[in-house]
Amino acid sequence: MFTIEHEFDSTVITLVDEGEKPLQEDVVINSFAECVTLEQLDPRTDQMQKITLSPEQVRDLAAALDLPEGVYQIHEKPDQDA
Repeated sequence: MFTIEHEFDSTVITLVDEGEKPLQEDVVINSFAECVTLEQLDPRTDQMQKITLSPEQVRDLAAALDLPEGVYQIHEKPDQDA
């Protein structure tokens, strides 16, 4: 299950684990113009862990989800209309 909320400066997506137990903590994804952050509570330390990704890293992650094992580099094509 997941939720999507639109805030003033970001879009917030919360991923809720609904699988078989043991369940993982919720993952909160904040999408800003300049970066994307992922946050998850670490139940061992009771602290939030945060990862920050650049827009390019998010693009690469999205592409990697559908590719086989290997090493890849994405090259943007120049805009033909410019």
